[in-house]
Amino acid sequence: MRALDARYCFDLLRGDAGAADRAREWESQQEPLAIPAPALAEFLRAGYRQGGRFLERSLTLARRLPALPLEEEAADEAERFGGDLDRRGLAVGNLDLLIAAVVRKNRGILVTRDRAFQRIPGLHLETY
Repeated sequence: MRALDARYCFDLLRGDAGAADRAREWESQQEPLAIPAPALAEFLRAGYRQGGRFLERSLTLARRLPALPLEEEAADEAERFGGDLDRRGLAVGNLDLLIAAVVRKNRGILVTRDRAFQRIPGLHLETY
């Protein structure tokens, strides 16, 4: 299962060629797609901020993607490895930690261009 980061969703709506190519590839392969709940919140916040046509397109895309819930176990894991990264001087933002923990809990592959996720151990990543 591919878990889409907010940045991938932004890029897809903006017509990024790499994001569009991946979307077509996954559609032809019937690849299951989802969005972690924290990434969904981040994505929709930008849609509401921009409004208009971008908001409409954001809501349409969001309705097509099942949301992976943020559960207590994932939240605990996020802050556990977040604390470890902080001690090593490799801080990652809380929202990214929550996204990563949700993806890890669901044994997914996070699709993103955000390099901060590379600091998170055991997280499977895919770029586009």
